[in-house]
Amino acid sequence: MSKYYNLFNSDNDNENSLKNKIEQKDLLTNFLIEDIGTGDITSNILIDETIESNAQIICKNDGNIIISGLEEAKSIFEICNCNCTLLNNDGDIIKKNKTIVMEIQGSAKSILKAERTALNLIMHMSGISTKTYQFIKEIGEYSKFVSISSTRKTTPGLRQFDKKSVILGGGISHRRRLDQLILIKDNHISIIGSVSKAVSMAKSKFGSNRKIECEVNDYQGILDAIKAGADIVMLDNFTPQLVKKSIEKIKEQRLRDKIVIEVSGGITLDNINQYASSKPDIISIGSLTHSFQAIDFSLEIV
Repeated sequence: MSKYYNLFNSDNDNENSLKNKIEQKDLLTNFLIEDIGTGDITSNILIDETIESNAQIICKNDGNIIISGLEEAKSIFEICNCNCTLLNNDGDIIKKNKTIVMEIQGSAKSILKAERTALNLIMHMSGISTKTYQFIKEIGEYSKFVSISSTRKTTPGLRQFDKKSVILGGGISHRRRLDQLILIKDNHISIIGSVSKAVSMAKSKFGSNRKIECEVNDYQGILDAIKAGADIVMLDNFTPQLVKKSIEKIKEQRLRDKIVIEVSGGITLDNINQYASSKPDIISIGSLTHSFQAIDFSLEIV
């Protein structure tokens, strides 16, 4: 678990709780219902109920692919009364195409019923994990000091899967819901009037019971947030040079150990090394979950 987990998540939020597992199974069942409708009319015409089959799920991409979604795919096939054997684990690195990652046994009609939903999740989640891994590899040695984080820029209904994929790729989740962290953003400040006032209001309401993060757009905002008692300061849309200069000033004033520094906005594979070289604590990247390339997987009857 990341050392920043408790900053972004409430104490009673347990992703592995029975409640979350039940909710996940309900989600996966609804994904199946969305795809199946009233029934697979093609398979119902062509395939007899008694026909049993074996199938394989195969990765069709080269390179360092971080596979994710196998556990979810297994659950989908099991909902359809199929048996699955995982040949890889979520988070494994796949380097060659045509790698078999899962074997399925069951009714041919059931396998085909679950096929598309299972593949879509594996392709989607593996794309996110792989992109997260690419960012972490790009910063090299700085990854010892800097965590790569997702944001809430996720597709509605898929957030728990998107966040899990980031973690499997080596990143951290950040908050999943609005109730997990007080995050004062620019629109809040526009309404309230100032960084200091917004942080002070949050502090007076919750004290130390909730962590407070404040988004700022200049160095004075950083100072105001720290002095008002924020736990995390988000440097939003700062250039790499401005991030470096700001952190140097904070160190000069002996304030660096009083604050967690997050950098966000406009981070790409081309510039992330420049941002990481200043050693902020966290770099959050929306494109991890909204602008990734899905990984190609297929299911083949054998």
